[in-house]
Amino acid sequence: MRVLGVDPGLTRCGLGAVEGRAGAPLSLVKVGVARTPAQDDIGARLVAIEAEIERWLDEVRPDAVAVERVFSQSNLRTVMGTAQASAVAIVCAARRGLPVALHTPSEVKAAITGFGNADKAQVGAMVTRLLRLDAMPKPADAADALALAICHIWRGGTQNRLAEAVAKARAGARPPAASPRGARGAVARPPVLPAKGADT
Repeated sequence: MRVLGVDPGLTRCGLGAVEGRAGAPLSLVKVGVARTPAQDDIGARLVAIEAEIERWLDEVRPDAVAVERVFSQSNLRTVMGTAQASAVAIVCAARRGLPVALHTPSEVKAAITGFGNADKAQVGAMVTRLLRLDAMPKPADAADALALAICHIWRGGTQNRLAEAVAKARAGARPPAASPRGARGAVARPPVLPAKGADT
């Protein structure tokens, strides 16, 4: 399974692709950051991010896209920019029919380090170890994108296989044929008896 992780942001949008499956070694496909100048118009920045994500999708050809779920922070401006970049990534994936998964930062941290409140340095160190890299990916947005991809392979991969198995089982199931009246094995209805004291 190949997953493109997206750590959304306007100034820096982390992008990282990982290939592998749960219980097996993982491998790095590509990692980087899409940047836009803070002084540019918001529309131009979103278009630039869209173009970069589309380029990555063309090159990486992932099976799924994992995006960080936006959550409330004290800085409303940061949240808005993150949400806008997140929406661009979701649209790019959906346009190609790719499944999109949203993972919260705590879910990713727990999956990667076993601790939901791990800091960025701990996440980066574990990503480096899991992918057997010579150095920690920088900036932190790049490492976070890889962590999202790893999280989805470990968690979302199992969920996707279960969903596919259920879908196949439902598609292959056929409703049982109705038993003809009086056929062997049919359940006979008990006779209806008149109520006690009623005229017969």
